[in-house]
Amino acid sequence: MRGHASRQIPIFYMINVEAELPKEHPLRAIKRRADAILKAMAPDFTAAYSRIGRPSIAPEQLLKALLLQALYSIRSEILLMQAIQFNLLYRWFVDLSDRPVWTPEVFSMNRERFAEHDLVRKFFDRVVSEAVIEGYASPDHFTVDGTLIRSWASPKSLRPKEGAAPRQDDGGPATPTGSYRGQKWANATHESATDPEARLMRKGLGKEAHLCHSGHVLMENRNGLCLGAMVDQADGRAERRCAVAMIGHLRRRHRIQINTLGADKGFDDRAFLAELERLHIRAHVPVRRIGTQAKAPARQRAERRMRTRGYQISQRARKRVEQIFGWFKTVGGMARTRFVGRWKILQEMLVTAAAYNLLRLARLEAVR
Repeated sequence: MRGHASRQIPIFYMINVEAELPKEHPLRAIKRRADAILKAMAPDFTAAYSRIGRPSIAPEQLLKALLLQALYSIRSEILLMQAIQFNLLYRWFVDLSDRPVWTPEVFSMNRERFAEHDLVRKFFDRVVSEAVIEGYASPDHFTVDGTLIRSWASPKSLRPKEGAAPRQDDGGPATPTGSYRGQKWANATHESATDPEARLMRKGLGKEAHLCHSGHVLMENRNGLCLGAMVDQADGRAERRCAVAMIGHLRRRHRIQINTLGADKGFDDRAFLAELERLHIRAHVPVRRIGTQAKAPARQRAERRMRTRGYQISQRARKRVEQIFGWFKTVGGMARTRFVGRWKILQEMLVTAAAYNLLRLARLEAVR
């Protein structure tokens, strides 16, 4: 017999989301681990908020909502709030139950507070600590690399630094700012009026230049976890500068002494290789041949190391760092940032890196 759909809207719904969610769903492991980390961060949250006034939205809920945004590729906080409004799975994850969803402005109002007290960095570091303590992260072998993050600013926002008006050109497009046809853009002479911290960069010869920031990660080679993340100015030297900074933070925060560090040919720099030797780190970096010219001792040792078995293994593992960048850009939505201001982009990258690590740890835990 043919069935018929009932169009009567019920007044109450009795749904147990915990029972409906599959036991092997990765959000279960992610929520369990995130809740334990956020509970341990209670003193940090207490210090960041005043003891008087109206109660705020719980910072634990805000951080878990940002994790959802990275995990499910939600483009903006407005869409994130809409999704939490009708998605019972999201409500269960952020512990919202049947209470009304908050407004998107909550993230804007708390972003500066999170930056002032470094709460996002502390959350990411605690995720890394769990990976290290549980033995999922290698304490010896690492890889470092960088990528370009497109700025939110348009190339039309470029202005001459001296403040001169752009030259009009009849052959150019009819735009309110005029045409730049026949002019050469350069970071030394132009800057973006929308995002002054962005710099013109291109991925390689023959590629178009875009306004970009420079993103960097430090990966351990055992399971491909991201143990360090930074955002810096895209000036061609940021990779080496951020690599040293991330290594130092890893040593201070997690007491990890790196044994080997794999990298691409962009890290072939005499000062950088000498700095790694000072830190007692063996560099697995492809060194360019410079003919009969005298080589620095650090470059000579790095070149001899290229013939070892360990160098070959390190270079094969190094390619996994591209998977992290690919996940950040395709799933985490960092191919082009939504924010203006490098400190905001750093927060976005740390949240995305934490979401990546939590998802990776959930899968590794299921296998173990």
